[in-house]
Amino acid sequence: MSAARLRSVINAWETVRYELLNTRVCDLGLRLKGSPIEPCLRQLEAECKAQRFVFQPRFYLSDSWGCPDQVPIIGIPFYLADRRLMRIEQEQTGETEDAADLMKYMRHEGGHAINYAYRLWEDPEWTTTFGRFHKVYRDAFDPDPFSRNFVRHIAHGRLHRLTYAQKHPDEDFAETFAIWLTPRSGWRKRYENWPAMKKLLYVERLMRRLRRKQPLRTSGPLVQPVASLTLTLAEHYGQRAERFRAQAQGFVDDKLRIVFPAPRAGTPTLPAHTLLRRSRRTLTQRIARWSGMEPEEITMVLVKLEDRARALGLRARAGEDPGRLVDIASLVTAMVVRFSNTGGFTL
Repeated sequence: MSAARLRSVINAWETVRYELLNTRVCDLGLRLKGSPIEPCLRQLEAECKAQRFVFQPRFYLSDSWGCPDQVPIIGIPFYLADRRLMRIEQEQTGETEDAADLMKYMRHEGGHAINYAYRLWEDPEWTTTFGRFHKVYRDAFDPDPFSRNFVRHIAHGRLHRLTYAQKHPDEDFAETFAIWLTPRSGWRKRYENWPAMKKLLYVERLMRRLRRKQPLRTSGPLVQPVASLTLTLAEHYGQRAERFRAQAQGFVDDKLRIVFPAPRAGTPTLPAHTLLRRSRRTLTQRIARWSGMEPEEITMVLVKLEDRARALGLRARAGEDPGRLVDIASLVTAMVVRFSNTGGFTL
């Protein structure tokens, strides 16, 4: 058997994708800190700080972009917290945001956040400039692609393109704020002869007036926070994960769940990956002695089992359990023999 070939199957994208698709979104362990999107959060914070705002935006992971209604906290799509999920998003939808688009969305949502933090829509001049904040919000709208009454910022699909500001007064303000906030956007020159200039100048005056003021609101109920997303990733995309099963030749989750079934309530347990790690050396030596397999190959499979047991949160009964180790040794032997014959772990 080739250790390189074994490693390639264990770490294959087809295997990783199937593991992720079978996982509930709330169990993916996603965090903003240290994630690929974090530099964009820090950049938005830096841009607000450069404007000397007392208010600083806050963020949370959700199922889509957006601030909850009148809550100044920015929702970030959960897939942006993990490059593997970004790849799945690309596969499933055909698109993901590039670096420039990410900052456009960040500044746009920053506009909503600052609007909600200071209840800016209650200013009569805000209503005169942008329209009624409580106007009925509809997803479908009929924009004028040639209008110069609105700034052009976010590309909203092929149909509407750069006309998102025309969707609703709240979106108009958020888009205008985003253009105003963007460093070196050259908005004074770009919109010099546009009616939209009066909106930009209003935002300029408004921001100067409130930048040192404490926000009126900083928190509120969140919409679809990642901890509440109990669908599997496949269900989130309206897919059946099983259609990806045949390609996932390094998949071991189903086998681990058999070896480590849910313990009875009240039974003393320890993490299954801890048991596997503690037993790795002994298992490697015993399996290698009687199977003729290389220790490197056995260790590689055991490490894979440890990683997946940790990700799945599996538990093992505490104390000595020789039967469990026999199960693990038998499983690893069967997996490696199967791999030698078929190139995969499917049993």
